[in-house]
Amino acid sequence: MSKSEHPMVDVTAACACGAVAMSVRGRIMAMLMCSCLDCQRATGTGHSSVALVPGSSLTITGPTSSFQRPADSGAVFTRHFCPTCGTPLHGQSSRAPDLRMIPIGFFAGQNDWFDPNQLIFARSRQAWDLVADHLPRYQTYREQER
Repeated sequence: MSKSEHPMVDVTAACACGAVAMSVRGRIMAMLMCSCLDCQRATGTGHSSVALVPGSSLTITGPTSSFQRPADSGAVFTRHFCPTCGTPLHGQSSRAPDLRMIPIGFFAGQNDWFDPNQLIFARSRQAWDLVADHLPRYQTYREQER
């Protein structure tokens, strides 16, 4: 696949135990990296690499579990995962209920289209987490253009 600002994708993968399959078909809305403390805990590393997709472009088969937590924005953030192996599937914010955050690593071997254009929550980035220097960094969320 060629890289573009908003690529079209058609990818399917399964969680670590194979109980849950997830497909994304359609246009990617955004690609980013996040160094918030919650993403660090969720990934076990210094940041998450995610793409935002419309909920309508996501298909999940198999059993899933979820949990909610308050986000720094005041929204409620819900993380969905495989209840058997714990593989992260997607996240959803009450700030943007029609979008899903998908972890790029879920589609290992099929994610050459991923080209992040920003790092959010740079204020909590770990010095040992070597994020590309050319990425714009935002201390919290990216400022909305007016």
